[in-house]
Amino acid sequence: MMLPRHRRSVRDTLRMIFGKRGRLVEAADVAKVFANFASCLTEAFIAGSDRGDRLRGAVVNDHHYVQAFEHGCGVIAATAHTGGWQAAGSLMQSMHDEDTLVVMQRERDERAQALSDAVRDRAGVRVAHIGDSPFDALPLLAHLRRRGVVAVQIDRLPAGMRGREVRMFGQPWLVPEGPFLLAALSGAPIVPVFTRRLRYMEYEVFIAPPIRLPRKPSQVELDAAAQQAITEMERYVRAHPTQWFHFDSDSPKSAVAASGTRRSPLSRPLNSPKSAVAASELAEVRCRGFEARRTSRRSSRRR
Repeated sequence: MMLPRHRRSVRDTLRMIFGKRGRLVEAADVAKVFANFASCLTEAFIAGSDRGDRLRGAVVNDHHYVQAFEHGCGVIAATAHTGGWQAAGSLMQSMHDEDTLVVMQRERDERAQALSDAVRDRAGVRVAHIGDSPFDALPLLAHLRRRGVVAVQIDRLPAGMRGREVRMFGQPWLVPEGPFLLAALSGAPIVPVFTRRLRYMEYEVFIAPPIRLPRKPSQVELDAAAQQAITEMERYVRAHPTQWFHFDSDSPKSAVAASGTRRSPLSRPLNSPKSAVAASELAEVRCRGFEARRTSRRSSRRR
């Protein structure tokens, strides 16, 4: 069979949700996961092509998002690798006017990253790539302070990033710590947002209640916020298990013991008042440069 390691990973993920089931039932659900993934990936490329087909979103619980945005500090959308995650940013912007910035880890292959970014840009998705540097988070802070939306994925812990331990489906799991520190520093509420494919080019966007953190949260408050976000994800994945694309056998649950020394792109040095002010000013400069480069690229394409 093709992709045996990934098929085993998907089967193990489904067992984490349901426990062990009959062989035929498990095989059918594994096949559905790959079929859903292929459909979503294909439609993401179609949305970025010249065919004219556009993604459509049916929003559930939009009042949670409206309530969070009225807070005035921007919004951090906590997402996961569920059906349509590639186009979550453009789907959000199709329903609201707020500028959405999707955070992704840098690709190892720069050419592959450039190709993916070009497709997303044509589909109306703006991407901010982050790595190991704490300065990678500065444009995100400035974007939130301009009342923008920052979309981050919480179901995977990229290498080199610090995680917080939570429980998902009764097992230990790690979520990236950066989004929660960013929420505390910026004052932006975290809004869990999950998507699933309904039919050709049509997706559901489910919005859970906002999660808020104080400016100087305790470890207990950070843990509670992380657990609340992953609990919302767990509910959605349990309801739509074949639309969660978790193909990596090295899941966050296996890295819990080794996570303590990892550092987040937004780490403790930015928590002091002086550092926060300096970070904000530097972020504004970097974001203006980012916007100028993006405008230049668009002008070049029009010419």
